[in-house]
Amino acid sequence: MATSESSGVAERYASALFDLARDQNALDDVESHVTTLRQMISESDDLRRLLESPVFKAEDQIRALDAVMQSHGVSGLVANFAKLTARNRRLFALPDMLKAYGDLMAKHRGETLAVVTSAEPLNDEQLETLRRVLSEKTGGTMKLETIVDPSLIGGLIVRLGSQMIDTSVRTRLQGMRQAMKEAA
Repeated sequence: MATSESSGVAERYASALFDLARDQNALDDVESHVTTLRQMISESDDLRRLLESPVFKAEDQIRALDAVMQSHGVSGLVANFAKLTARNRRLFALPDMLKAYGDLMAKHRGETLAVVTSAEPLNDEQLETLRRVLSEKTGGTMKLETIVDPSLIGGLIVRLGSQMIDTSVRTRLQGMRQAMKEAA
């Protein structure tokens, strides 16, 4: 969870990246690289440790991050942006910065962003059904961002702004455990 300090940092950095991308007519290209980098971070415990640990020197973080980004085709403004955050010792806030950029892009396009977490990847038909249902509920264009978290076991967690709908099996099991503890 972002602290208010890292949240402010994330929004300022994301805004700067957005402005630079807009000035260079590269909004969509930057968004594509941001999405790739966000996916890399969500899928790699080692990469998250690299971002979060203050133990690593900035030069070592930059070198490691550069190698990982090159191997996944992340380049240009986004690669330079990520290295700048490392140089400025703000790498811990990079995930929040990338999310804030996505939020700015959604707002730029007039979309509402829903973050959908599922135990397994959703297929195209499931995504389209979810997009349609959420669009009907909100009355606007819906953009879905998907995250896979096998620990959910099944079901979904949908975050739409400050609203969260949690139908995950993990949460239901936790509720049952709590109810059983209270009954004992």
